[in-house]
Amino acid sequence: MKYSELFAQYSNSLKSLGLTVDRFTEFKFEALWDFSPEGALEAITEWYRNHVENSTMSARLIPLSECRQWHFDSDSGSFCHDSGEFFRVEAYRISGTGSREVDSGWDQPFLTQVGHDGGILGLLRKRFDGIPYYLIEAKEEPGNYNIVQISPTVQATYSNLKRAHKGKQTHYSDLFLNPQEHPVSVLFDQWTSEDGGRLFNKRNRSMLLEYDESVELELVSNRFRWVTLYQLKQLIRDGDAMVAPHIRGILSAL
Repeated sequence: MKYSELFAQYSNSLKSLGLTVDRFTEFKFEALWDFSPEGALEAITEWYRNHVENSTMSARLIPLSECRQWHFDSDSGSFCHDSGEFFRVEAYRISGTGSREVDSGWDQPFLTQVGHDGGILGLLRKRFDGIPYYLIEAKEEPGNYNIVQISPTVQATYSNLKRAHKGKQTHYSDLFLNPQEHPVSVLFDQWTSEDGGRLFNKRNRSMLLEYDESVELELVSNRFRWVTLYQLKQLIRDGDAMVAPHIRGILSAL
């Protein structure tokens, strides 16, 4: 039986029980079973491990004073990028902490994103033979556990999207920056918060787009791969910190 027929049966069963069927119902259905070919989950795990094993990225601890293109700003007392973009390291004095473990207040550094709006966390969805898949990236970040983590299609700050680093354009970013110019529909678009214990007032724009099934989309490298929602949830449940927090945040809204 085809995926569409199974989903129709599922929806009708919910309706017969007097339960709500809405635009989020299919996401629940997708997560019940792996509709992709047998062995696909094992292939994804192997794909991820290959990227971890072949990664050449490393991080070496150095003094802040030796950090290239960063400087201490004498006026604000913060540590900033020379471009004025990305984030600042700032110190705050915290008071009124009666609800916390230390009720007398404390001082601490924060990472403050320039403009507070961090960036876009975008996940792309596309159907193949009617079955929804999601485009993930085996993305390298120097502070990641294992360097490589399974991440959304786009995970980039606005500073990166503006290419303040003078580097490459983020792959697939224009789909999320200008969805009206592409064969996509917006399924979810919402500001979501970051960890307030170390990031000051930061939020990100979390987005889920669906790409037209009838239009081909080229994968720009083997770092990108289509997976089902069931597979993503299995990797979160069974993998050793394989899936990055930003993609988990998007999935939590579905």
